[in-house]
Amino acid sequence: MNTHSLVYLTEDASHDDVIEIINEEAFGPGRHTRAAARIREQGPHDRSLSFVCADHGETIASVIMTPVMAGAVKGHLLGPLAVRPSHKNMGIGRELVRIAIEAARRAGSEAVILIGDPPYYMPLGFEKVGWKALDFPGPVDPGRVLVVPIGNDVHARLKGVIAWRPDAHARASQMTTGRRAVIDAPLELLLEPGQ
Repeated sequence: MNTHSLVYLTEDASHDDVIEIINEEAFGPGRHTRAAARIREQGPHDRSLSFVCADHGETIASVIMTPVMAGAVKGHLLGPLAVRPSHKNMGIGRELVRIAIEAARRAGSEAVILIGDPPYYMPLGFEKVGWKALDFPGPVDPGRVLVVPIGNDVHARLKGVIAWRPDAHARASQMTTGRRAVIDAPLELLLEPGQ
């Protein structure tokens, strides 16, 4: 019988290589041509809102959050979210999404947006964005553009271009770097307001 010791950590630079391997396993070399990848190429993601899961010290999953301006909404683009094949179907991806959304909410993000599978993400609190409401830098299936609205009137303001948001990078770089929060309790018990 396999026993797991799962720990959720805030991502830092030491995770870069293994995150690349995990995403390669999950999405293959074509992942860099997708519309969401083109947004992520515009600027760095927010490490303070990105997380990994480790099992007995080995990083086995990751979720990345990139600051974006989506129409008139200051939000975050969630993804990629990937779990190593050895740890699939254990709820790790869902927990990473939950942690990332809560962290974005506490950081003042107005929305968490992604391009993904509605049957997987809608039970996690995501809603469909209006048909072709957002203009991505590449082709996207409008039926797969989803959002967790956090701010006021998000759906009404979620219209127009979606692109990387540089002002959030300045906020993230001012935060303590190298922070490795061990998350083995509900996130609301671990994060102080403003983190």
